[in-house]
Amino acid sequence: MNAHIKKVYVPMTETGFYILLCLREPNHGYGVVQRVKELTGGEIVLSPGTMYGSLSKMEKDSLIRFVREEEKRKIYQITALGEEVLEMELRRIQRLYRNAEEVSR
Repeated sequence: MNAHIKKVYVPMTETGFYILLCLREPNHGYGVVQRVKELTGGEIVLSPGTMYGSLSKMEKDSLIRFVREEEKRKIYQITALGEEVLEMELRRIQRLYRNAEEVSR
């Protein structure tokens, strides 16, 4: 992983985190928006501008890839690099949680 990717994506925004998490399975932008809304109980609702801007940037940075088009919707999926970035972020979040638990005892 190059320094640019690390600098831009770690730590991740919630938007970036949820997009990569949701694209572990092929999906289109609107499907990701719906899944994020479902996962967060409606607390996070991604706007179309944010969603499609993020998809475009992540595709350019090779974190996700275009898979196919279905009914005029572009289907994307996470790449190996995207998985690596997501796993790095998951470890960071787990460390934060573990530290918070230790300090709270």
